[in-house]
Amino acid sequence: MSAPLLAVSDVHISYGKVEAVRSVSLDVSANQIVTIIGANGAGKTTLLNAIMGILPLKGRVTFGGEDMTSFDIEDRVAAGLSLVPEHRELFGTMNVEDNLQLGAFRIAKATAAQSFERVYTLFPRLKERRKQLAGTLSGGEQQMLAMGRALMGAPKLLMLDEPSLGLAPIIVSDIFRTVGELRAAGVSVLLVEQNAQAALKIADHAYVMELGEFVLDGPAAEIATNQQVVASYLGFQHA
Repeated sequence: MSAPLLAVSDVHISYGKVEAVRSVSLDVSANQIVTIIGANGAGKTTLLNAIMGILPLKGRVTFGGEDMTSFDIEDRVAAGLSLVPEHRELFGTMNVEDNLQLGAFRIAKATAAQSFERVYTLFPRLKERRKQLAGTLSGGEQQMLAMGRALMGAPKLLMLDEPSLGLAPIIVSDIFRTVGELRAAGVSVLLVEQNAQAALKIADHAYVMELGEFVLDGPAAEIATNQQVVASYLGFQHA
């Protein structure tokens, strides 16, 4: 069996003296969608930020077989790791195309042209609005732009933090369909999502996080039928 693309081993993350994440380990293989579900405040975003190098951690993170624990954010991006943060963090006074260009800062012009083509194929609406200011886009379009910007650098693994947050159900369906298309195109995905039902439908493997720890993991189809998960996370979904 081949080594996972991303391996997180016995990770602990603290804010001062408060330990927010404890003894967490996870794997993401090539061409796989892995989801982390859990309530608000469970530590999901903290974990993604630490994997990206935004927060310090104790433990080990390997990516493509290389120990990334001491890598800074730029090195992790260069290695093929990318994060779409929960609040998208777009530049609202810049247009769509310029926001996308920022995602291509480390790649050659010819490659950037291919990346633009790829992003506009995935998100035709962004092409239509390429000269529009990012701050004037709808919530769904802003989420597409945040994902598109992350994809401009041709990552091997895309980490998505709550991509469905605040979006209408029809837009959520579009976003999740695109995530499936990414896997088909060879991009692995680590998905943090409160909409457990939608996440489990698309994922290959799932981890359930409570109070900074993984309490359950397994094939997403099995997790979706686990009675404890059904009672806690699948009874009511956010619109």
